[in-house]
Amino acid sequence: MMRDIDFDDIRPYTDKEVKAKIRKLVKDKTFDDVLHHLFKNRPKVEMVKFQLRRVSSIKQLQGVFIYDLLHWLVDKTSDGLKVTGIDKLDKTKPYLFISNHRDIILDAALLNFLIFEHGMNTTQIAIGDNLLQYEWIEHTVKLNRSFVIRRNLPPRELMMASKKVSHFIRKSITEDKLSVWIAQREGRTKDGNDKTQESVLKMLNMSNKGGISDGFNELNIVPVSISYEIEPCGLPKLRELIKKEHYGRAKQSKDDLKAMSMGMFAPKGRMRFAFGTPIETHFELAKNNEQRNDYIRRLAEMIDDQIYKNYKLWPSNFVAYDMLMQEHRFKDRYTAEEQKKFEIMVEQAMVHIDFPITDIQERFLKLYAYPVINKFDRPKK
Repeated sequence: MMRDIDFDDIRPYTDKEVKAKIRKLVKDKTFDDVLHHLFKNRPKVEMVKFQLRRVSSIKQLQGVFIYDLLHWLVDKTSDGLKVTGIDKLDKTKPYLFISNHRDIILDAALLNFLIFEHGMNTTQIAIGDNLLQYEWIEHTVKLNRSFVIRRNLPPRELMMASKKVSHFIRKSITEDKLSVWIAQREGRTKDGNDKTQESVLKMLNMSNKGGISDGFNELNIVPVSISYEIEPCGLPKLRELIKKEHYGRAKQSKDDLKAMSMGMFAPKGRMRFAFGTPIETHFELAKNNEQRNDYIRRLAEMIDDQIYKNYKLWPSNFVAYDMLMQEHRFKDRYTAEEQKKFEIMVEQAMVHIDFPITDIQERFLKLYAYPVINKFDRPKK
């Protein structure tokens, strides 16, 4: 039992807190500016605030206001959203959904949108504290069942914070019967190579009181593959990666805000969410840290295998692969028109990413080609 741990500094808001937190939210000047940017006219903004003031529970907020907003975003900024595999899940069972991470907001928001549509309870969402730059953001995400993962702490504090998150996730699933979403890695994939970080799994295991297999199996891990036809914030991701690698410049808070906005409103083409099957491990009791680390590595590979297998590859991915490898292996997977369209995207990247380095085109191609490489060219185990 984990009732004696104080989760108040990281947990989402409860139904009892909803009305008070919404009152604070609608009075926030910056939130008002965000609504005006979103809806473009004052009467609509005031109507939205009026609707928010009438909300009295998390379920009501997500089932009416957030659902309608996401429905509008899908219609206005994409060419459709489809889902596979969700019908094979038990609607009454809580899961730990571990997915690849391509967009700060959309990955978890759209996953919950789809879960809600299929009659399941929405998940609790892991979110890094680096995103909570304004009070209105903290209110908004915690009203939507987000819990906070603290980063950039001294080693001892980071260890304690990680243990608390681990216990919170395990309690959510095993005691509260609430599903949880967490990304397979810290931060979005910026080079297209989706790979589960073993540190994420080690964090999850910190709250395990039994054998390593029993501990992971009770979390009901389901890998989820998220694929966007047009990479969310593709050019900003490359700029961020280049600045860090070549110039040692850390990402600034305004970069995350821009990415959040761009990810929501920029065109995304077609979108596909593929839910995998629950992972069940059968590891023996770990005799030492080396064996435990080996089990963690094997579990990470099991998650990656499902993410790569279920990832929806678009024509842009196949064009990028053939351009990167300078061959025509997948020429039957795209048309001449689709190839030309992607080549224009590459040219735009060369123009807009104005750093004096020679591998901009290669980096942009890898962003789209890596899912193909992971699906077809990974060494067989």
